[in-house]
Amino acid sequence: MIYLLAGIVVALVVAFIFSRKSGTDAEEQTIVADDCCGAHEVCEADSLLSSSDKAEYYEDEELDSYQAKQANSYSDEEIEQFREVLFTLKEREVAGWLKSLQIRGINPPDIIREEALMIVADRRGL
Repeated sequence: MIYLLAGIVVALVVAFIFSRKSGTDAEEQTIVADDCCGAHEVCEADSLLSSSDKAEYYEDEELDSYQAKQANSYSDEEIEQFREVLFTLKEREVAGWLKSLQIRGINPPDIIREEALMIVADRRGL
């Protein structure tokens, strides 16, 4: 009788251990960011490469006057205009803003580009 009970207990313990191991593989979850659609392996919202020809504006229409200007030729006042826009953006919008500037043919000042890239890198955890 004792051997029968011990056998049942051992069988239950083994079954429990195997069910837990196989259950963790099936329950693997993927966390998708709020601003990512989940349709792509790599979220396009964080990508700095433009996959669209349509520019998205971030209440920065005044920056269109800087199209084709060299990144190292901005005055302090002009740099401040870019900085004001950058600091009004949410972290998740910065990569999209850089893509928008690229599509619109605007070269941001070097210092602003570096600040924006640091924000994007921090968001990605790099």
